Amino acid sequence: MKILLTASLVLYRNPENQLIQLLESLPLDIMALSVIDNSPDDALSSLFTSLQNVTYNHSDSNLGFGKGHNKAFECCPVKADFHIVLNPDVYFKKEELNKLVEYLQTNTDVGVVGPKVFYPDGRLQFSCRLLPTPIDLFVRRSMFRAYKEKRNEMIELRFTQYNKTMEVPFVLGCFMTFRTSVFAAIGGFDERYFLYLEDVDICRRVSQTHRVMFYPHVSIFHVYAMASRNHLNLTLVHLKSAFKYFNKWGWLFDRERKRINNSTLKKLKFYDSNPRAQKNLMSIAFTIFLL
Repeated sequence: MKILLTASLVLYRNPENQLIQLLESLPLDIMALSVIDNSPDDALSSLFTSLQNVTYNHSDSNLGFGKGHNKAFECCPVKADFHIVLNPDVYFKKEELNKLVEYLQTNTDVGVVGPKVFYPDGRLQFSCRLLPTPIDLFVRRSMFRAYKEKRNEMIELRFTQYNKTMEVPFVLGCFMTFRTSVFAAIGGFDERYFLYLEDVDICRRVSQTHRVMFYPHVSIFHVYAMASRNHLNLTLVHLKSAFKYFNKWGWLFDRERKRINNSTLKKLKFYDSNPRAQKNLMSIAFTIFLL
């Protein structure tokens, strides 16, 4: 049977039961999986070696997320029209991937698409975002709950209810399906990011030639531990990536960010659903400045 999809998976000391759940989701008769294991040893290799269309490689060092996925992409034994970047902590019904293929085959101007994402308990994850500003790093970790929730309503596009196909600035990196030619043309992930914000960066680069889309008719489950909020070392890694990101794209003066975010809010009718934002000129000015 023809290979319709390739996928990359980067590991680091992941629980075996989590990986088994993911592998049970994959239709390995129509797709090829390339695995890069960044763990200190290859103890997880036994889960993959007997599977068809699966390539496993153990890394001598921890390459990080983006570099690991780039290497996994290079190690794919075949090339297909579409390539999925997978997190180890996702799972889904096998038929969901056929829907993704059909959508991308029909919409040739789409470079990357993200599915509707749920927590294991069925709650919706807000997996689409506006491009971040420096202040967002502090707001999302602040004690000002009321302001944070109001800001997140806009940043995470919650006002859309996530019930329609929409073009967005970026989709979370837990499950991203790329047009393979686009992923290859931009050189994959920027390897300067060890972890975090590489998904924002790659979506920005994809959007320069193709659309970045959210497609709610495909659903997955994502455990999403939000580890950087609970571990100091990962918080520091997150901050380091943020500095690299804003140094690359701009801190307060990022005209492209302002254009993309404002265009997204207008297309999705944010101001229509928030009439007070239109009436209060100071509020509008403050919002535009932050964007």
